[in-house]
Amino acid sequence: MTEQDDSKSNKADDQSAAVPSPPLLPSPLSPPSASSLYVILAEGFLSRLSFGVIGFVLPIFAFKRMGLSLTQVGLLFTLSLLVEQLFKPLMGWVADHVGLKRTFTVAIALRSTVALLFIFATAPWQIYAIRMLHGFSESLRDPSVGALIAEYADKKKMASAFAWYSSLKMSAGSLGQALAGVLLYWWADDYARVFLVAFALSILPLSVVAWYLKEPPHHPSTEVPSEKNGNDLDESLTEQAKPKTLEKSNTSLLPVLVLGSLMTATAMMISKLFPVLATEYAHLNAAQAGLIYTVAPLVTIFAGPAFGWLADNVSQRFVLLVRGFANIGSSLLFWFVPTFGGLAAGNVIDALGKAAFRPAWGKLMAQAMNADRQRRARVTSYFGLGEGIGETVGPLLGGWLWQYHGVAAMLGVRVALAAVAEIYALIVARTSTAKI
Repeated sequence: MTEQDDSKSNKADDQSAAVPSPPLLPSPLSPPSASSLYVILAEGFLSRLSFGVIGFVLPIFAFKRMGLSLTQVGLLFTLSLLVEQLFKPLMGWVADHVGLKRTFTVAIALRSTVALLFIFATAPWQIYAIRMLHGFSESLRDPSVGALIAEYADKKKMASAFAWYSSLKMSAGSLGQALAGVLLYWWADDYARVFLVAFALSILPLSVVAWYLKEPPHHPSTEVPSEKNGNDLDESLTEQAKPKTLEKSNTSLLPVLVLGSLMTATAMMISKLFPVLATEYAHLNAAQAGLIYTVAPLVTIFAGPAFGWLADNVSQRFVLLVRGFANIGSSLLFWFVPTFGGLAAGNVIDALGKAAFRPAWGKLMAQAMNADRQRRARVTSYFGLGEGIGETVGPLLGGWLWQYHGVAAMLGVRVALAAVAEIYALIVARTSTAKI
């Protein structure tokens, strides 16, 4: 090789060295992303295990021990959700500025405090106040955990990541509810002891997050273009979830958020009241009602990841529609087969609907966050607001219909709303993006 060739080669090497390499996206297959994602999954399982216990005991405690009516029990859950939705947009801003891990850790600590306070509750106003604190803790937790999953998960398997998180939460929640039913029966309605178990379990996720979770890097204010996958996703839903910026978008998230509210409200009409449905309508004892919750995890632990794969690789729209069909099917079973078998089958169908909804909804949320990464927690809070409205209205509507018009009326309205949600989902999927 001549000196001239050597000089050209050296010059080319210098020029190539001067060109910066594109930054690598964090991969969940290498640390710290993998370890942090596993920590988030562990927190989801352990937290829901604790609050599964509370979720089973609280409506029975309020109805039987505190003497609240069904409407008041629905209001008890609605009040918590109202506080959550009131603070959630602000807490999304706080999470973006203070740090996702810090916000997440404080939220889990507040949830442990909630479990502790239930042990000493002796009056209705106290459980209402505790539920308000629970709502505030959820307004802190939801924006940060959604942003953390979107940050650490593989961008090409986003729905699967949300599916695993949701499946673990649902399985743990069912196990917690089953445990609560057995403990309540074994301890002869000693509610304080059951709440103490819930508090002890709530310490575990706090320890895991405080010790092992990594704070994700801060992203500068730049537009990050989202990749378009070649799979058969519904284009209009995808485009509505991917504005160029949060403030300067020509597209609207409103139709998607309304859809989430409608589907969630339909599901929540019975979800929070299910322990009362099992014990008062189907006349099961607490242990039998608790055992119903042991069946669903056997199905959802596999169904959730399967729905996540379908949302990533086949059809996001189809996976979203599953929840409406599940709400209809479970309502009919609760209505016409009010036995242990009928309620168990209906509960499994409801769990399948939720397992399908979470990955598809989570992927839409992640697509929106990828378009504005600096405000990722705030985007999460807006999607959470859509769900939260449904979670707020659902229990109140279900309790009111049950108390004043009977179980049949409540379940009939639930079937009708589920059908409306399916029709609206098809309309949203077929129309172009709407203006705000």
